[in-house]
Amino acid sequence: MHQTGKAFFPPNGEISGNDNPQAKGVSSMVARGMKLRAKKTHAPRKARPRTKTIKQKEFIPVTPVEIYDALLNEQKHSAFTGAKATCDRRVGGKFTAWDGYISGKNIRLENGRRIIQEWQTTEWPEGYAPSLIEFTFTPKAGGTEVRLTQKNVPAAQAENYKQGWVDYYWTPLKKYFQSKK
Repeated sequence: MHQTGKAFFPPNGEISGNDNPQAKGVSSMVARGMKLRAKKTHAPRKARPRTKTIKQKEFIPVTPVEIYDALLNEQKHSAFTGAKATCDRRVGGKFTAWDGYISGKNIRLENGRRIIQEWQTTEWPEGYAPSLIEFTFTPKAGGTEVRLTQKNVPAAQAENYKQGWVDYYWTPLKKYFQSKK
């Protein structure tokens, strides 16, 4: 053994005690039936994708059930966004929005109170799991406070999605309900 405590292995991979006095110890260990163990090497760990969480709060002057329905009803969702949406309104049901740009699955549905969905876009980076979105709806005087929490958003895309919620959901949703009055 070397003084470092590591076994000596000649460049050709053979263990021989004839050429190196330090290697004699290794050869004699092999001769006595002692096993040498190579240090295990592990594949390098893949870096965990960097993600962020988006949190937003909006006030919309309609009931919680109206907002819940507009988000899950494909005709209403298509009407307020101006793009085709589909939705199987059951837990485990799949949905799309913005002509298929957004897709996902309903995880939990509580009428007028909560929607939890897996969510991703066609631009979602490879290796990233879908984000998890939770909408909660709280009645307030004159309307509803909507809270959005979107977890596991690819860090490089988070700012764009954060602004996208404002530009492509909250603003058009408010206009949609104003036009219904």
